[in-house]
Amino acid sequence: MSFSSQTKSELCRAGLSRKCCAQAECYGVLLFCNQFSAQGIKIVTESGEFAQRLTLLLRKAFHMELDGDAVSGAKHTLSITQPDKLSRIFECFGSDPGETVAHHINFAVLEEEHCRTAFFRGAFLAGGSVTDPGKAYHLELVTSHYHVSRELAALLREGGFSPKETTRKSNYLTYFKQSEFIEDFLTSIGAPVAAMEVMNAKVEKHLRGSVNRRVNCDAANLDKAVEASQEQMEAIRRLEERGMLLELPDKLKEVVDLRAAHPEFTLSQLCALCSPPITKSALNHRLRKLVELSKK
Repeated sequence: MSFSSQTKSELCRAGLSRKCCAQAECYGVLLFCNQFSAQGIKIVTESGEFAQRLTLLLRKAFHMELDGDAVSGAKHTLSITQPDKLSRIFECFGSDPGETVAHHINFAVLEEEHCRTAFFRGAFLAGGSVTDPGKAYHLELVTSHYHVSRELAALLREGGFSPKETTRKSNYLTYFKQSEFIEDFLTSIGAPVAAMEVMNAKVEKHLRGSVNRRVNCDAANLDKAVEASQEQMEAIRRLEERGMLLELPDKLKEVVDLRAAHPEFTLSQLCALCSPPITKSALNHRLRKLVELSKK
C-alpha cells in the first residue's frame, strides 16, 4: 500500500460527530471528485474504506443513500443521479443545479474552523495525494474547477499555510513541498500518524546527511594526512641521500627518527612520543622545516 493510501486509510477512521462537519466533508469530496454537476455525481476510488466512509457521510449529512456503487476490479464507482437528491445537495451548498455554470466554494458553509478542517479532509480523500516522505516532500489537491482551486488556496493561506498553484492538463493543483506544511496539514485533517512519518523521515534524512558529511570530512582529512606524511618521508629520503641528516639540530633529528619509524602516525600520536611531549603546532613547524631544507 502506498503512503498516500495509508494516509487516506487513517483519515477514513476519523469520527463523524457533527452533521455540519459531515456536510463540509461531503462538500470537499464533491468539489474534488470526478463529477459534480446537474447531470449527476460520480466518485471513482480504489479505497474500499473511502467508499464506506462516503456512505456514512451521506447518511449523516443528508439522510440519503448512494444510487450506485459499481465495483470493477479494485475500483469503486459511486454515483448519485436522482434529481431530487441532487437538488437537496446543491441547495445545502447554496447553489442551483440548473443555473450553476462554474463551481465556487461557499464560504458560509465553512465559517467554523472544524467545518473547514472537515472540508480539507474531504478534498484530500477525493482529490489529494501525498508522496512517500522517504523519497520527496509533496502533497497536492487536484480539482477540475478553476475557481475552487483559487478559493481553496485562499482558505489555506487563512489557516497559516503557503500553498503553490499550477495546472496539469485540464486540472488545477494546489500543493505543498515544504515538509512543515505537509506535517501540519496532515495533523489538522486527522492523520497524525502520517504526519509523524513525515517528521521521522526528515530526521532520518538529516542524520544520514550529517553522517555522510562527517565521513566525507574525515576521509578528506585522512587523505591530507597521508599526503603530508608521504611528503615528509620523501623529504627525509632526500636529506639522507645528501648526507644532511647528521647536520640537523637534535630537535629535527628526533622528528626524523619518529616519522621514519611511524609513517602512518598522526601528528597527535607523534607529539606523544616526543621527549618531552610537544604541541601539534610545534611538531608541524619542525616537519615543515625538514621539507623546506630538502628542497634547497
